[in-house]
Amino acid sequence: MMLFRQLSDATTRTLSYLVASRRGGKAALIDPVRGQLKFYLRLLEALDLELAFAIDTHTHHGHDSALGALLMYTDCVTVMGRESRVDCVARHLRDGEVIELDGLELEAMHTPGHTPDSYSLLMDDRVFTGDTLLIRGTGRTDLSGGDARQQYDSLFSKLLRLPGSTLVYPGHDYNGRHVSSIEDERRDNPRLQARSVEQYAALMQHVRPPLPGQSDTPERASLHPTGARMRELLAARAALTLEGGAQGVPPRRVTWLR
Repeated sequence: MMLFRQLSDATTRTLSYLVASRRGGKAALIDPVRGQLKFYLRLLEALDLELAFAIDTHTHHGHDSALGALLMYTDCVTVMGRESRVDCVARHLRDGEVIELDGLELEAMHTPGHTPDSYSLLMDDRVFTGDTLLIRGTGRTDLSGGDARQQYDSLFSKLLRLPGSTLVYPGHDYNGRHVSSIEDERRDNPRLQARSVEQYAALMQHVRPPLPGQSDTPERASLHPTGARMRELLAARAALTLEGGAQGVPPRRVTWLR
């Protein structure tokens, strides 16, 4: 069974990801934050993992990457897209290239727009979208190298053509959300309702987060789970109900926040 951990940095609201095929195997860290270096090293030790790859989906405006530091403390290979100009990167990905990890495969998708070197990583039933596709948003395009028209193509010609059930794990979230799906974003993401590249580019001209380190404008935190999260919660509730019935205990009533 695949080992998967979503790791959050409270200061920058960065979402990083640890993936491995098993305990005691080889692992990859996606979008690691330098301030969390000690935590990463402890986690790898606790799970008996060898860090094989440290991957940045793009050049970050919002936080210091841990790629260089991880290179000092582990024998990992540092990875970014071929458009990147970061000195410590050992392997430069091309669109369609596959990273093989102990039986797992991560396929690189060049998805520029937020930055020229933005990549998404497709793995089985999920995609790590960096700051290209966020939950109910998209990464800002007003900083150096940003291009709303390129981002439109990355979204509509690549990411949104993935199966609707594909889970979306973004590089940031400022509203307490953790996972979505391609289907949910097609339907509920307001920026993906644009009907043309011109309309999308005009919309993104007004996306100006207050801080350079923010990839999108924070919204009021929502108590409503996303569709993907709701399905997880419903499955958990069903399991609890079955467990209680099997033991002769009346099922617990679950109250949802509204």
